Amino acid sequence: MALLEVRDLKVHFKTDDGIVKAVDGVSYTVDRGRALGIVGESGSGKSVSSLTVMGLTRFAGNADISGSILFDGRDLLAASDEDMRELRGNDIAMIFQDPLSSLHPFYRIGDQLVEAIRAHKEDVSKAAARDRAIEMLGLVGIPEPRRRVDAYPHEFSGGMRQRVMIAMALINDPKLLIADEPTTALDVTVQAQILDLIERLQHELDTAIVMITHDLGVVAEVTDDIAVMYAGRVVEYADKETIFVGPEHPYTWGLLRSIPRLDSPRGEELVPIDGRPPSLITRPSGCAFHPRCPFVREAHTRIDPKLEPVAGRTDHDVACLLAPQTRNDLWQHLAAGEAPERARAAVPMGESAE
Repeated sequence: MALLEVRDLKVHFKTDDGIVKAVDGVSYTVDRGRALGIVGESGSGKSVSSLTVMGLTRFAGNADISGSILFDGRDLLAASDEDMRELRGNDIAMIFQDPLSSLHPFYRIGDQLVEAIRAHKEDVSKAAARDRAIEMLGLVGIPEPRRRVDAYPHEFSGGMRQRVMIAMALINDPKLLIADEPTTALDVTVQAQILDLIERLQHELDTAIVMITHDLGVVAEVTDDIAVMYAGRVVEYADKETIFVGPEHPYTWGLLRSIPRLDSPRGEELVPIDGRPPSLITRPSGCAFHPRCPFVREAHTRIDPKLEPVAGRTDHDVACLLAPQTRNDLWQHLAAGEAPERARAAVPMGESAE
């Protein structure tokens, strides 16, 4: 049985301008000890879906939440606020984007770690909790943890603060760790260290991980499966190898082509995705990606594709109206470095799968 099972999750916010469909029918599963990467641009619904798993969006007075979130067989959407407080930080933990704003500037690092333990385990003494805090700081690679445990957050670098947040998230041995852009604003060397640390701790502690990021290069390091989100929905879902070798959605193609490659000629420019993410209040008709898709056809402006298995595959889902053979041929040209215009000219577009 999956540890986390999200089914048809919808999170809509009522605003003066209209209803923001931040998450609009998202489904995914995460097994014990496995890692899922949720990828997409800003505003695609990645963070809102995970904040809902943590039970944090329920405090927004304008949120309308439906669907189901089963954690270890328990429906989190039906759980009481008290039950969610017991789960948060204990069975389910989260690393937030900005470690500086997530740590209280007035309290020492050790005090905040001790509080994270004793909030869930009142029978643990302060001395035992402090020892556990020092142990976790050492586990995440903080040098001289017995001395640094008494430091304040501003005395740590960005990478060190992020390590503290990882220590805080893992201090109660959670079954599920949600990492929301854990390498944001970190330089490449520190980013690699943080990703290595998360991967190592996952294997050592058998923790399930949900990694949220806009960078496919990040999920390539840590995850087993990838869900690509666009405009509040999952548009492609498969294991990591499939996403990188045989992606099926034009949006995924755009994300992959925007990653710097070592085998590209020096000075070659990155290929951005044209246009801007759509409004989540006035979602485009038909396929939400059609205003930015270089392979759009007239039917795509009318028909909203469903997330369905790729022909002949049970472990690869995609929401695209292009015919399977057309998608395969287009990706072969794009993967070879051709521009979308040349790929489209070279591939018989045939009929859309309607």
